[in-house]
Amino acid sequence: MFAVADELTEHGFVLRYRTGETDDGLSGKEGTFLICSFWLVSALAIIGEEQRARDLIEKLLRVASPLGLFAEEFNVDTGRHLGNFPQAFSHLALIEAAARIIVAERLQELS
Repeated sequence: MFAVADELTEHGFVLRYRTGETDDGLSGKEGTFLICSFWLVSALAIIGEEQRARDLIEKLLRVASPLGLFAEEFNVDTGRHLGNFPQAFSHLALIEAAARIIVAERLQELS
């Protein structure tokens, strides 16, 4: 999980893979995958990295569209949503990530 956070991100958002290192048969660069970034939030919350999880989810929430929706991908350089929009899977991962943070906070209160 830390390897993903350290080596497979752009500006904190998770890439599906590094396009320069993988021959996927497609040209150009793809955006960061929002579902993967929300999964990273969940993973951070689960292992007790609550502050890192909160920081990342807040960063992700700041890039929501004006309607509060998320696409499949996000271009960190242009600030534009890419791919399928809105993307249900991104929103499901957002809900899970928020729930994981809430559970972690509640468990901490009980300790």
